[in-house]
Amino acid sequence: MAASRLLPVTLILSLLVFYRGHNDPGGGFIGGLMAAAGFVFYALAFDTREAEKKLRVSPMMLIASGLSIAFISALPALFAGNPFFTGEWISISLPLSAKLKLGTPMLFDFGVYLTVWGIMLTVIFNIMEE
Repeated sequence: MAASRLLPVTLILSLLVFYRGHNDPGGGFIGGLMAAAGFVFYALAFDTREAEKKLRVSPMMLIASGLSIAFISALPALFAGNPFFTGEWISISLPLSAKLKLGTPMLFDFGVYLTVWGIMLTVIFNIMEE
């Protein structure tokens, strides 16, 4: 039952790779591949039906959500009068003089993360069921 223990670790590592690489190329893509790999290991150990139950969301919903988020991330630049897909940033002041900078590139990368995760699960689950 190593797959049961490996799944949460893989998901946490995929989020870490997503976050750490959000300013560098590939954070969302590689993170999405890692998230999918955790569920593929789980499906190999148990079954694709069990992995889909564990996911709680259909892979198609991940794809649709990811594409929507990636598209929405381009809109703030248009509203600000900048070219399409220009990065926009906001700073949020936190207690103890800390500032959190959030930007549309990270939002776009999260859309890539969800899209890659959903596409990989759709492809691999379909192959495994045949």
